[in-house]
Amino acid sequence: MSYPQQPGNWSDPSWPTPQPGYGDPSYPVSGQPVGKDAYPVSGYPPPPQYGYPVTPPPTNGMAIAALVCSLIGLATCISAPVGAVLGHVARRQIRERGEAGDGMALAGIIIGWVITGLYLLGAIGYIALIAFVISADTTSTY
Repeated sequence: MSYPQQPGNWSDPSWPTPQPGYGDPSYPVSGQPVGKDAYPVSGYPPPPQYGYPVTPPPTNGMAIAALVCSLIGLATCISAPVGAVLGHVARRQIRERGEAGDGMALAGIIIGWVITGLYLLGAIGYIALIAFVISADTTSTY
């Protein structure tokens, strides 16, 4: 970083003194080789990497099935509770085996039970509507 020329060419102790290497072309820029077969100015080379890369655990297949069944439950009433139950079983397997997919299993549980509850409320409302229509007085006084 360069500082502007001080006015009047006088020395001010509050101004920072230029450090060697800033703006001086004789000093190498960080990352440039200093001499023949020399390391860069920035420091030592990175340490070598040993071992194998860590692979993530496999995803539980029942968690995937739980999410798919719960989402298909939007169109069919039957598969939503199946997806919720599969989600509970999948979460237990994930805890025991250390597999991945806990979020999918939890989403399958939540979506499955919400859709099941909405369908049950709709069915109860439909039955109540039918009962109300049947019990209504159909005679007219014309």
